[in-house]
Amino acid sequence: MRPLVTIVTPSLNQGRFIREAIESVLTQTYPRIEYLVMDGGSTDETVSILKEYGSRVAWVSEPDAGQADAVNRGWQRGHGDIVAYLNSDDAYFPTSVERAVEALRAHPDAPGVYGNGYHTDAGGQIIASYPTEDFSVARLAETCFICQPTVFLRHDAVRRVAYMDPSLNFCMDYDLWIRLGRLAPLHFIPDYLAKSRLHSDTKTLGQRVPAHREILAMIRRHFGYVPPTWAYAYANAMTGSPIGATRSNPIVIANILTLTMITFVRYNITVAPWRWRGWIRWIRQGAQRARTPRG
Repeated sequence: MRPLVTIVTPSLNQGRFIREAIESVLTQTYPRIEYLVMDGGSTDETVSILKEYGSRVAWVSEPDAGQADAVNRGWQRGHGDIVAYLNSDDAYFPTSVERAVEALRAHPDAPGVYGNGYHTDAGGQIIASYPTEDFSVARLAETCFICQPTVFLRHDAVRRVAYMDPSLNFCMDYDLWIRLGRLAPLHFIPDYLAKSRLHSDTKTLGQRVPAHREILAMIRRHFGYVPPTWAYAYANAMTGSPIGATRSNPIVIANILTLTMITFVRYNITVAPWRWRGWIRWIRQGAQRARTPRG
């Protein structure tokens, strides 16, 4: 018998997007899906949209303790051997669940699988591919290369690591990938499984500085240090500069590099000195790249 897949959509006032998310679940080619929408008490059109689906979508609308709490309660309420969550502004492709289940059955030791994903704008138009990589816990210290809506997990593995940390507001999924990856490597599927929408109301874009602060603390807790990649990302968030954007103003460049070094030192002050050599080289190379004109 094919395993049951429990998909949870956490939601709060995302009525303009949630219909697309729901339809992307209900039109899956995989036949055994349990779908729950955990709404945090939306005051927009979300509840009226949910009512339109009748018994096709199970849902609750009540205050919760945040996104991680909503997803955890949905997973715990569900009965699936495989669990996933799809934010209310994201969407699957029609065969996403089927491909994920096939990969999990082909790799029984993996606690979960993830695939490629696209970034889209607020209107749903594809902007770029998410920068996905083969799985490595060590590499997760440097960057989050897993596109969240493409992830499907074994429920038993999620139980073993005690679900998502409800004290985290921004990087609860990133934290979960690290904890699961220490059980065994997640398996990467080279297929496009989902679209992740970027718009001003998302937490990671609308609250870049607190999001990066939470990531810095989480990475430090897991690995005992913060690599320069995250110090640099935080510096860009603090200055309002998108990473990779062309910068010709030497004052902006100097501010970013100075803040990168300050952040790096602050979070690594107790790290063994021998580790610093490679990191300082990375920062110097980054400074050279930043000063190089781009045409």
